[in-house]
Amino acid sequence: MIDLLREGAAALFILSGAFFFVVGAIGINRMPEVFTRLHAASVSDTAGVSLILVGLMLLEGFSLVLAKLVFLFLLLLFAGPVATHAIARAALKAGARSVALEDGRDERPGDPPAAKRAKSPPRRGR
Repeated sequence: MIDLLREGAAALFILSGAFFFVVGAIGINRMPEVFTRLHAASVSDTAGVSLILVGLMLLEGFSLVLAKLVFLFLLLLFAGPVATHAIARAALKAGARSVALEDGRDERPGDPPAAKRAKSPPRRGR
């Protein structure tokens, strides 16, 4: 009975991880620009891999393979967001711009309009 519950929970984790990968793949295809595509890829990658590895950990039980899966989980949990950040910085340095920045839709409720902001003198250092 316990094995059946453990295998059912593992299957649920693995299917949830696969769902995140499918949603991420759809997001990569449907998003309009590099930064939103990168966000869809990074979130689905981190969540999908994490859920699948947790499912595999439940299936494995206590063994050396479990220790390896834990190390792999920790590596991917920390390396994924760092790699995403590096790719985003490289895209910014290469000149990729956000659609929201180009259309002026990045204004916050309390900000002055873009025309007034452009006419104000630039700020000096802090």
